[in-house]
Amino acid sequence: MCPRTRDGLPAPAGGVFARVSAIGPYFAVSHGPRPDASRYRPLSELYGDHEVLDRYVEAVARRLGAGQRRVAASTLHIGTAARLWSIALATASLTGRVPDLAPDRLWWRTPESGPIDLWLPEATTTAAAPDGLADGLHEAVVVRNLLPLADAVRRHHGVSPHALRGNAASALIGAVRVLLAHTPGAPHPPVPLATALLEREPLAGAGEFTAQPLTYRRRSCCLYYRVRGAGYCGDCVLTPKGPRP
Repeated sequence: MCPRTRDGLPAPAGGVFARVSAIGPYFAVSHGPRPDASRYRPLSELYGDHEVLDRYVEAVARRLGAGQRRVAASTLHIGTAARLWSIALATASLTGRVPDLAPDRLWWRTPESGPIDLWLPEATTTAAAPDGLADGLHEAVVVRNLLPLADAVRRHHGVSPHALRGNAASALIGAVRVLLAHTPGAPHPPVPLATALLEREPLAGAGEFTAQPLTYRRRSCCLYYRVRGAGYCGDCVLTPKGPRP
């Protein structure tokens, strides 16, 4: 269990992140010193420097074979949201603590394949009361990361706010599904946390959600179907099957 400080300040979290990273690739985050640290940059640069964002969008477009940069930008956005939600939600569910994912403390690099690589040079978490976990997650993921990322993607690549809200909500539900499958009986169940987060802006109204059984159908499309050979996501508004079970 992550050590707690008497005054409620953030505590070291190396053991927590090792446990979280073991769940799967979207949950993986390295921590502590790295010999290849020079290959990483603060996540804040992805949000604040349009040239950095443009280069990453181009890299995603090449990997996808997508001619439209808007499709690649949306794919980058939902993939980054999935990484952030996975790490934060797993940490909260397993420990009752909220990770410090401030974009100037969380570093990233473009991977050769798979999801974005993330690294926390100084990994810390902060204790939260059970009824305050959702608030802490909203601040750590939505306020500090997803809002500035969505603003940059919207301004520079023309992805609609409606689609970006749907991306963020869909990524959250994806993290919940993995946690239910791999960490049953977590001390702080992920479904109630997700329910509380989906009731708050900007996620509120992004889709149709039921907690029991867990289903979600978004009211927008992430545009991935425009990639050659790709189909529709299970929770896409364009599918005729109804909410994804």
